[in-house]
Amino acid sequence: MRTAAILPVKRFAQAKQRLGASIANQLRLALAAAMVADVMAALAQAEAIALTVVVTAEESVALAARDLGATVVADRQESGQSAAAELGIEHALAEGIERVLCVPGDCPALDPLELEALLRRDEAQASGAARVVILPDRHGTGTNGLLLAPPLALAPSFGPDSCARHRELARAAGAECRVQQLPSLLLDVDTGADLAALRDRLADRPGRAQRTRAVLLAHESADRDPLPSSA
Repeated sequence: MRTAAILPVKRFAQAKQRLGASIANQLRLALAAAMVADVMAALAQAEAIALTVVVTAEESVALAARDLGATVVADRQESGQSAAAELGIEHALAEGIERVLCVPGDCPALDPLELEALLRRDEAQASGAARVVILPDRHGTGTNGLLLAPPLALAPSFGPDSCARHRELARAAGAECRVQQLPSLLLDVDTGADLAALRDRLADRPGRAQRTRAVLLAHESADRDPLPSSA
């Protein structure tokens, strides 16, 4: 089953505004870029992903995505994650894709091996009916991944309380639906508390999120060893 990953990415200047309440703006921008880069790298390593569609107006992301072999769709309206996901799904359908996985750009610990297992399990359980798999956040209220087969099984509706909303949309569409935790997709980074949780998680997973890890380590090192001021 040909599967596409759909990755909407905001302009970095607009991204992670809530996180900006806890950290300096320079670190917020660097983290936003590093997290997206780690997600794109993980998707590129997942053999079951036939196509990655990055929907963005951020030129640096577009360039990096093309370097990794992803397709870039311009997000000209910048109307939010759900609208951007729909643009990506539309492009995937034009490429003959049979299943899509919508993922955010702020889950840098994403593990390609977990993705492979998820996609294999979904395909093994296929009954011919439309299927929706909701991958919740660590609080169980948001949606950090949405697997749709076929791609138009429902219209994505991300945002607060989206897990319950996606379940209701699947029910209304008559699609089979299950909620499944994927450990490496549980943690998205929106707040200072999320960032603290990410630091703890990366300490236990030395092989993941190398770009995000490097930004955090550089920031910690700068805090410990500030450059001497010139007299």
